[in-house]
Amino acid sequence: MASGKLSPRQKMINLMYLVFIAMLALNMSKEVLSAFGLLEKKLDKATLATAERNASFMEGLAKKVTEQPKVYQPLLEKANQVNIASNELSSFIQTLKDDMMKTVKDPTDYEVQDKSDFLDQLFFKGDKYTKKGQEFLDKIDGYRTKMNQILGDSYPDISKAINENFSTSPVPNRDGKKIKWLKYQFEGFPLIASKTKLTQMQADLKTTQSELLSKMLAGEQASQLSMTKFQAIVVPTKTAFFSGENFKGKVVLGKFDNSLTFEKVLVNGKEISTIEGGQVMLDFPAGNVGEKDIKGELQFKEGDSIVKIPIESSYVVIPRPNSAVISADKMNVVYRGVVNPMTISIPGVPAVSATAPGLNSAGKPGKYNMNVTTIKGREVTIKVSGKLPTGETVSDSKTFRVKDIPRPTGTIRGEDGNGGCVRMQRQGLEISSVGAALPDFDFDLSLRVTGFSFKVPGQPTIKVSGSKLNSAAKAALRRAKRGETVQIFDINAKLASNSGYKLKRISPICIELTN
Repeated sequence: MASGKLSPRQKMINLMYLVFIAMLALNMSKEVLSAFGLLEKKLDKATLATAERNASFMEGLAKKVTEQPKVYQPLLEKANQVNIASNELSSFIQTLKDDMMKTVKDPTDYEVQDKSDFLDQLFFKGDKYTKKGQEFLDKIDGYRTKMNQILGDSYPDISKAINENFSTSPVPNRDGKKIKWLKYQFEGFPLIASKTKLTQMQADLKTTQSELLSKMLAGEQASQLSMTKFQAIVVPTKTAFFSGENFKGKVVLGKFDNSLTFEKVLVNGKEISTIEGGQVMLDFPAGNVGEKDIKGELQFKEGDSIVKIPIESSYVVIPRPNSAVISADKMNVVYRGVVNPMTISIPGVPAVSATAPGLNSAGKPGKYNMNVTTIKGREVTIKVSGKLPTGETVSDSKTFRVKDIPRPTGTIRGEDGNGGCVRMQRQGLEISSVGAALPDFDFDLSLRVTGFSFKVPGQPTIKVSGSKLNSAAKAALRRAKRGETVQIFDINAKLASNSGYKLKRISPICIELTN
């Protein structure tokens, strides 16, 4: 255009036309680059939103596992496998994108991202692939293979989409010539265009994951809603029945539905026709004493077939009670000075009423506390009554012996001598505490010693307040000879929990001095 036999003016005009066309082409190229950048930004935003939905799905699925582990645990394991496979490839792609953006100063300036050098050098070495290029292909192939293994034949439409979106097979160009997939997709393309393609792959990963997880859950829920998943439940009006009574209860399904109807109901070989509000009402003789089985089946129509749900349950027939069962939790007697725990009940009666001097409720059904400290006699009678489910009243009573707390044994340094004398050094005796114990007593009581008498052979008896030797007793102890036996007697003690109760006389202690 600017050559040949043209005037200088015409040559200048032609040159200006060339510059003008170049400027138009340059502006169009910048617009295209910006369009790629905006598209990549939208894809990235959509990918993040899909990732958040997938995360919410996984949280919801984990919650369902806690509610119904047997149903949803296998589904969660498969979802985790999908999650791991998708995240692995997506993370690899994100690393590529991050490395690409390190080559530009401003990632949002799309008009300068027109070079193809980065991926050309990263992926290609002549007609062959670099180590990184081959790794990228292997990652895609590995993801496709892993997903096909997880899905099997369960989701053919998603498997087809995965095989198409993540295929690395050669691609024919417009001339029909097959080009290697990696070269066809990334060689010679502007940086922003390649980044957009990688973001699209991430979007495909998250979208595929989202569709698959949704279909997996929807399929499981549809399976759970199927009538074949229901279980017949026998709900009796009470857990045990008396001989001569009629069994009363109902058979319901695990998911109750007022509109539910049955084709036929068989219970213990007989057809039941009383059905109210989706419930099969049962009313038949309970039978003799012992455990009884309830067996049968519910029949209903689902589609063109009859579905049968087995009925399997049992109940116990017990004799009608004519006496109460009353037992002391600790022993067959009650003791003064302590709180005696009692358990009082009547078999077959849900709640009873019990009365006796010093008897009070412990706050729990059938549990009582009894304090007989102020009772002067040697016996106490507990009266019990209650109502059967039929409305009939039953009652009974039982008499318990009232005893005092046994005679305590004196101790020194926690030892009672076991019928003999405690052997110890005089220095140890000076600092030891005098105590009182109730060996082999069923109640764990704390006794507090308030005073005692101390006797050294050949010296006057010394009265001591408290539980340790005073200065006078220590002085007398120092004058005792080696091998002599000193005595501690007239021990006074009180119950820590009932200081007003008077204990029996406490047995004395003898101590043989070893030095």
